[in-house]
Amino acid sequence: MKTLNELMQDIIQLTTEIETKYPELYKYLNETPLSLSETSSKKVHTTELKQYLETLKSQLLHHIETHAK
Repeated sequence: MKTLNELMQDIIQLTTEIETKYPELYKYLNETPLSLSETSSKKVHTTELKQYLETLKSQLLHHIETHAK
């Protein structure tokens, strides 16, 4: 399983790619929900980041498939 840092790096890399190659999609990323578990420690867990990364990948794939030239 990836570490928290590795997942964050993957998310940053993917959002940067979306921002540069797909700016029409990037403007909607702030609407992508990232639900964090309600814990007393308020820490971000790898599970939430992995889910968020998968959501970003899914959105990008859907965008590419529906906007193919």
